[in-house]
Amino acid sequence: MDMVEATADVAAEARIGSGTRIWHLAQVREDAVVGERCIIGRGAYIGPGVRIGDNCKIQNHALVYEPAVLGNGVFVGPAAVFTNDTYPRAVNPDGSLKGAEDWKPVGVQVDEGAAIGARAVCIAPVRIGAWATVAAGAVVTRDVPPYAVVAGVPARQVGWVGPAGHPLVPGAGKGEWTCPLTNAAFRLEDGVLGPVPGRAAQAGAQQA
Repeated sequence: MDMVEATADVAAEARIGSGTRIWHLAQVREDAVVGERCIIGRGAYIGPGVRIGDNCKIQNHALVYEPAVLGNGVFVGPAAVFTNDTYPRAVNPDGSLKGAEDWKPVGVQVDEGAAIGARAVCIAPVRIGAWATVAAGAVVTRDVPPYAVVAGVPARQVGWVGPAGHPLVPGAGKGEWTCPLTNAAFRLEDGVLGPVPGRAAQAGAQQA
């Protein structure tokens, strides 16, 4: 059963999964879909039609504007922002106030297990790969590969990270990386990092 604090504003048209908790002063807009066992923190904003998977954490005062899509197990840190307007203006060239029909929203996609640090800004359209980590305060202006760690303004890759959240260290073989916590192994091929079969499965069992 989901839990919604009395001060939260959840649209009747929003769909909230079982076991999800929505805290004080959070707002979930119409047609948003929030999966099961999620946490929506105090003052967070979830825009109309946003899609959020299961087991996600949206921390206090994070702003997730439509049409963002978040996979399962995504972490969004406090005061992080997902933009949705490539050419932001309050008014049209003739001075009239812009309405919904005067611009086309673009979204941020965050794949499974990725983490967005506190006060990071993701400039749509952009995709954050599975299990990637965006450092606190980073400004993401281009796609982030799976398992990558990015930091800075604009964000640049500074390393690799595993599902356990710890930075990977160089492994024994060429192009190999290892998680120091779980011993899961990863291999870099053609610029793409992926788990080594067997070693990754073994690490998953250890984490469980």
